[in-house]
Amino acid sequence: MKDRDCVDLLQWALPRLHRRWRGFRKVRRQVCRKVQQRMDALGIEDVGQYRRYLEAQPQEWQVLDGCLPITISRFWRDRRVFELLECRFLPELARRAREEGVAALTLWSLGCGAGEEPYTFSILWRERLQSRFPGLGLTILASDIEAHQLARAEQACYPASALKDLPAPLKGAAFERRDAHDCLKREYRRAVELERRDIRGAFPARRFHLIACRYLAFTYFDRELQRDIARRLHRALHPGGLLVLGNGEALPEEEMEGFELADEQIPVYRRREGED
Repeated sequence: MKDRDCVDLLQWALPRLHRRWRGFRKVRRQVCRKVQQRMDALGIEDVGQYRRYLEAQPQEWQVLDGCLPITISRFWRDRRVFELLECRFLPELARRAREEGVAALTLWSLGCGAGEEPYTFSILWRERLQSRFPGLGLTILASDIEAHQLARAEQACYPASALKDLPAPLKGAAFERRDAHDCLKREYRRAVELERRDIRGAFPARRFHLIACRYLAFTYFDRELQRDIARRLHRALHPGGLLVLGNGEALPEEEMEGFELADEQIPVYRRREGED
């Protein structure tokens, strides 16, 4: 499939799936490969024929939807974000939780991929923060739509490229070398609960002190779906809780009433106090 043909297909199909082309423009090759594999499996030779197949077989839209998840992640992705989480935001949440008699901070990592983000939180807490807040635990719910990604997270063994941004002391403490991969030690995995979830569906029946929704809804979803996700993320946070987005992402202006921007450098939003 030529790049131009794939671009034409995506620009036609994405709006029907509540996605926006702008989010996929730079990462389209990953999607195009999966679409080509699907066309090959169906014996379809060109994009025009696949478009006609989509129109004739409504169930195929669900298959195409399954080609859209983007898997780009690594430990300590966006260094400045984790530096500020370490020195400011997580300590603020921890102090408040301890004052309120809470047993553990609760975090939710959305679109967790192979576990790089939630395990980064676990490493950061255990190595840099836990000793400052004795008696306060940490629990992390890590959700992804793709079963094969969750299987990788369960194994927790990674190539060197996934750890290239992780500070050396943290890597040395948390990983052990095994069969040409770096594998996360069990004690850093205990705080993380892995689950399969499509965030367009139901949310967990609990609230969180911090939610990381980076490079997912607010990059790839259309405005209508972003607004719906933003409203439900607001409800999923404790008052005063934090929502961390990816660099270059922002909440829809229409949904800002329940949030305030917590930092001028990185996209971190705080759920306003007094709302429950």
